[in-house]
Amino acid sequence: MKKNHVEFRSTVVIAFFILALVFLGSSQVLAQVIRPQTSSEEDRFVETFRQVFRFIQSSYVDEIDPQVLLDGALKGLFESLDDPYSTFLTATDMRGLTDTTQGQFGGVGLYINKVVPDPKVPEIKAWVEIVSPIEDTPAFHAGLASGDYITHINGESVEEITIDEVVSRLRGTPGTTVEVTIRRGRAANFNVDLVRAIIEIPTVKYDVIGTTGFLRIIQFTPRTTDRVAEALRALGQQGIDSLIIDVRSNPGGLLAAVVDTGDLFFNDGLIVGTRGRVARENQIFNARPGTALSDDIPMVVLIDRGSASAAEILAGALGNRGRAVLVGSTTFGKGSVQQIRQLGETGFRLTMSRYYTPGNVFIDKVGVSPDVEVALPVLSEEEEKSLVAIRDDRMVQTFLDRYPDPSDRELGDFKAGLRSQGLIIPDRMINRLIRLEQERRQNISSVYDLEYDLILQEALTIIREGRVQSIIDSRPPLVPDFARAGLPLPNAP
Repeated sequence: MKKNHVEFRSTVVIAFFILALVFLGSSQVLAQVIRPQTSSEEDRFVETFRQVFRFIQSSYVDEIDPQVLLDGALKGLFESLDDPYSTFLTATDMRGLTDTTQGQFGGVGLYINKVVPDPKVPEIKAWVEIVSPIEDTPAFHAGLASGDYITHINGESVEEITIDEVVSRLRGTPGTTVEVTIRRGRAANFNVDLVRAIIEIPTVKYDVIGTTGFLRIIQFTPRTTDRVAEALRALGQQGIDSLIIDVRSNPGGLLAAVVDTGDLFFNDGLIVGTRGRVARENQIFNARPGTALSDDIPMVVLIDRGSASAAEILAGALGNRGRAVLVGSTTFGKGSVQQIRQLGETGFRLTMSRYYTPGNVFIDKVGVSPDVEVALPVLSEEEEKSLVAIRDDRMVQTFLDRYPDPSDRELGDFKAGLRSQGLIIPDRMINRLIRLEQERRQNISSVYDLEYDLILQEALTIIREGRVQSIIDSRPPLVPDFARAGLPLPNAP
């Protein structure tokens, strides 16, 4: 089947919304979205709104712009859906979205998601969760990580503002500074000053570890498929006998890009499908004949909480179809498709459908589970406080100012000095902090960090021991969850 190159219209409710927007004229939008209803009950609702709107406009103590009333009503309409991905967009929001489609913008380099408070977890407020930092950006070099929460921006709480307002506060003129307050783990709170920069979106990095190819897909953009194909050719020329694909902290991107990238690994069959209430949203995306990588080469895909939307599509397809072993932790669970419509200078973003994998499993709010889960060490409260102290007092920077290329002895003395101050932190994390700071100063970024990366270590062990196929063969049967999603089965008319 010929692929339908449809934009992946949202990654996660993410800062900077890296996607291609298709704007329709307002008359088209009204015709498609706000057409008159025949239901008497719906007519009654509309008439009630009209009466209240007119009464407020004519009787409120102060004269008020009707556009303000309409914008407020539309904002409330989308908030009532209880869907963080469906929102009313102000004129400023629309201009910001248009700006980001140019491929670069002034900001700090974060993909973020507005938290919907859960009464079962009262300690987590309506903060902003960091889905992932963009590599080689101010946020990345500052050490912000997936799972961190932004609680304040320039001292202002984020609990009462929308995700679009958060984006507006984080973006700005390159060279200016914004302060964010971070909540990490159970008790660590610290401030970070981020100097805004021009944010350019990277796509692919690759290297060889022994005879294993390592391919990191950072973002799915219009260039990703070509970059992956180039990487596979280069790795093949180096004689790799296995491949690791890393989509950790990959927030997604364009649907067309992930479909075409997935096509590189399959001769035929389903890569992903979408289902919605509207017939035109029900689509399937199949692979075409031919692959860029031999089926004999064992593959492992690395996933984590920061893997979202398009990254989950690729991992789900490779996993469900038995092409790769998934290693890491359960992904983010962003499996819904949004479309953007323009209403004059304003507009809105609305969830229209959900993705399902080749195993007929919806990933929205569930995520993709690994075959082999790697539980990363959790810092104790004492270790979290030590990490904050090291950061706040810029101890790593001070050490590297004195020893730019420290010897093993100098590094050992530095660690001993930390312990003498009562600062307890694992050696692998101290080493990681030092390497990140060195790379920041040299304006480089390593493709991988084998000493620090326990998930990568496990993937290499699985490949080295020849366990890829046995893990795939031992998987339990998939249980489709279409009923849970409340959508028709894929083969329904």
